[in-house]
Amino acid sequence: MPSTRISTRQGWIAGRPRAVIEAVQRALLTGLLIPEHDRCIFLQEFDDDALITPPTKGPQYTVIEITLFSGRSLDAKRRLYQAISDELALFDVPAADIKVVLIEVDPENWGLSGKPASEIDLGFKIDV
Repeated sequence: MPSTRISTRQGWIAGRPRAVIEAVQRALLTGLLIPEHDRCIFLQEFDDDALITPPTKGPQYTVIEITLFSGRSLDAKRRLYQAISDELALFDVPAADIKVVLIEVDPENWGLSGKPASEIDLGFKIDV
């Protein structure tokens, strides 16, 4: 049930936003073992004047913030980080230009259909 935001500089995606979103979705499937239908990804592209980045980073510097239920193992997180790097390499994004931030939320602090997620059968395991 992760909620994912991809933020990057405008221009390098060049008409491929859906492909980038799908690449990150594949990485989420690989890393977190979520079901295929579990999708919530937003892509934001910024003009040069709307962001500053570390001087050592290239024009494809990308920050991916993933808000997810707490409970994933370090191995799952490692799989996720590697899968994101592998998927974005298909767009020539260097691994050194990718920053992934995980924001872990207890299921009782996540509302779905008017209920806390801790009271809903999610249909998948969190502790992978």
